[in-house]
Amino acid sequence: MSTPETVRDPNVTTVTLSQHPTSGPINWAAYTVRATAIGYIGLLVLLPLVALAASAGHVPLRQLLESLRQPEATHSLALTFGTALAMALINSVTGTVVAYCLVRYEFTGKSLLNSLVDLPFAIPTVVTGLMLVVLYGPGSAVGHFLTTHGVEVMYAKPGIVLALLFVTFPFVVRAVQPLLLEMDLETEEAAHTLGAGHWLTFRRVTLPTVAPGLATGVTLSFARALGEFGSVVIVAGNIPLKTQVASVYIYGQIETSQPEAATAMSLVLLAASLIFLVTVDFLQRRGAATHER
Repeated sequence: MSTPETVRDPNVTTVTLSQHPTSGPINWAAYTVRATAIGYIGLLVLLPLVALAASAGHVPLRQLLESLRQPEATHSLALTFGTALAMALINSVTGTVVAYCLVRYEFTGKSLLNSLVDLPFAIPTVVTGLMLVVLYGPGSAVGHFLTTHGVEVMYAKPGIVLALLFVTFPFVVRAVQPLLLEMDLETEEAAHTLGAGHWLTFRRVTLPTVAPGLATGVTLSFARALGEFGSVVIVAGNIPLKTQVASVYIYGQIETSQPEAATAMSLVLLAASLIFLVTVDFLQRRGAATHER
């Protein structure tokens, strides 16, 4: 049986409807939230950066470089990066040990210790400097004992490192701790079963797992230390060519009406911070990709 053919009337216009559904009403709430977030970040972060770059653009490059070649500036930069590096090395070890202790062991006072880790974030940095002076200053028992044995803490490099260690202590702990919590204990138990000791297991199994978080915490600590002012200005004493760090140098140059030198130093610290920011983002992306695999 043959199928009847369909006869199309040429006078009838066929209308083809779109397969895509009509778009709904515009979500003005979502656009408002996005615009508010972008505008706030731009006003709080981007605008000061643009202002600093515009201020530096009015100063000849030769003048900026010349100000950085001054003995006070070069010493301040060397002291800032040197003490920040010393802090980062110490913090990488102590922060990892504290995180491992909080995750792997149960003991009395563990919750209190876990709460104390975040305490440096709550204490004003100026108060931190005052506490260190009270503890290690020449008038204290500890400071007098160290001084009589030839160890200078306050108004010297060790005091700067101590201040930086205090204000940056939570970074490494909080970066390593989540990775230890997510780590499967069976891998460590398997290593022990195969005869590996605690140190070998930590070095071959645990450390590679927490390495992305450790690198992120250390990098954030280092970047934070570059611009520390409140605690360092008290414990260092602001002695040029001895204990004057970059942030205190910038403040001094502004106070003495030398904005060009302050701008040059600020650009160096800003460039270093941006480099570390990109490094942290790369490490976080790499760690996330490794975790997904």
